[in-house]
Amino acid sequence: MPTEKPLRPKLRTRFFLREIAETVMFIFVVYVLVELAAPRFLVEGPSMEPTFWTDQRLIISRINYLVGEPERGDIVVFNSPGSRIGDAPLIKRLIGLPGETIEIKDKLVYINGVLKEEPYINEPCTTRCQDNTWVLGASEYFVMGDNRNHSNDSRGFDQIQRSQIIGEALIRYWPPQDWAYLEKTRFFNP
Repeated sequence: MPTEKPLRPKLRTRFFLREIAETVMFIFVVYVLVELAAPRFLVEGPSMEPTFWTDQRLIISRINYLVGEPERGDIVVFNSPGSRIGDAPLIKRLIGLPGETIEIKDKLVYINGVLKEEPYINEPCTTRCQDNTWVLGASEYFVMGDNRNHSNDSRGFDQIQRSQIIGEALIRYWPPQDWAYLEKTRFFNP
């Protein structure tokens, strides 16, 4: 008598398809949440050299400014004044805080009359550093690129509003050899 093969339980196709659909939906939701909390940013142009170079990629934190306020020295991504839908955001270093007076005098930056030490700048400012003064309002910030001679920043478009700030740069992840957690640059003067 031939041996009968035991019957295998049938795969429930509906259950299997539902599991795949739920997994795909879960991956999508996680991706969207991560993108909302920590979007990625592509550096374009020389304005932040030597801190960042063109085509480097960064992770930005929106959460930092939901639970706290921007601080001097933060590298922020923001929508520039007058930008339209589809315009790329800009990235600059936060120099001036609400209520402060920012002054450029003899190509040097002063905050509330005190000279600001800036160890991160690319080169001494030779262009676009005309003497000028900005008085910041209650929710206004002053930003400048680290490469002062090649930066479109608050010297040109004036201060930015708190509502224009998207987030703070946290991690440089591309190219892989440039990977770094971006430490905050804190200043003891103003």
